[in-house]
Amino acid sequence: MSVQALHGITLESVLTRLVEHYGWDGLGRRIAINCFIKDPSIKSSLKFLRKTPWAREQVEKLYLETKFTT
Repeated sequence: MSVQALHGITLESVLTRLVEHYGWDGLGRRIAINCFIKDPSIKSSLKFLRKTPWAREQVEKLYLETKFTT
C-alpha cells in the first residue's frame, strides 16, 4: 500500500489513530522524534509533522503498516 492510499485522510486523523493504538510511549519507540517523547500532544506533533516531510512520511508509513483491530 502506498502513501496515496491515505488520500482523503487528514494527518490529524492518522496521528490520533496511531496514538489511540500505540499510545505516546509506543509511538515514540517506533518513531524516535521529540514531539512523541517529550511532553507530547496532538497539536504540537501536528505542527512539527507539517513542517518536517521526513517525519510525516514515517508516520504515514507506520499508519499503513499497522494492523488496527477496529
